[in-house]
Amino acid sequence: MTFPSKDSRRANAAIHAILDGRDPQDSMAEIMVTLEHTIAAILIVTQGDPKRAALMLNEGVLEGVETRLALYGARKAGAR
Repeated sequence: MTFPSKDSRRANAAIHAILDGRDPQDSMAEIMVTLEHTIAAILIVTQGDPKRAALMLNEGVLEGVETRLALYGARKAGAR
C-alpha cells in the first residue's frame, strides 16, 4: 500500500473516531471541540512544548489544511 493510501486510511479512521457516531450537522459544535482537543494533543505530543506546538499550528498545519481544502474545492468544482 502506498503512503498516500495509508495516510488516507489513517485520516478516515480519525474521522470516524472524532465523529463517534454523532451527526456532523446536529453535533457540529461538540465535534469541533473534539477536533480542537485532538489537534492540540497531537501538536503537544509531536512538538513537546506548547510554544513550538503553536508555531507548528500557525506555520505548518493551517497552511496544509488550507491547501487541502482548496484542492478539494477545485476537484469538486471540476466534477460539476
